[in-house]
Amino acid sequence: MKAPAIEYARLLSEARPEVIHADEQNAIYIEMLERLTSLENETPAQRKLIELLTLLIEEYESRNCPLPDASPLDIIRHLMEQHKLRQKDMVDIFGTESIVSDVLNGKRDLTKDHIARLSSRFAVSPAVFF
Repeated sequence: MKAPAIEYARLLSEARPEVIHADEQNAIYIEMLERLTSLENETPAQRKLIELLTLLIEEYESRNCPLPDASPLDIIRHLMEQHKLRQKDMVDIFGTESIVSDVLNGKRDLTKDHIARLSSRFAVSPAVFF
């Protein structure tokens, strides 16, 4: 086995990911995903686990917590409210408070990078922002 394969096997044995059947299990996976995505430099094995956890979370939430039809701004506001976040808490996604303000006030469109970071941060499909 190559080193990345060994690391991935170790990560899988620690995380033991499986199809999610309960909100508590979903919360645990979201916490794991947040820890992994907050790392400054992810390894290839960590990126594979991030991808797997994201798929498992998206699948569970699409079955159990479908988001209503809403605009991307409505979705962002809902997610911020749900996670008790303020505008300044979103700087890590958008870069500056002024960009956060512009996006939330509809003066600026979301970029692909914003959508990717939002999707990762909140463990939702990027499709909800279109």
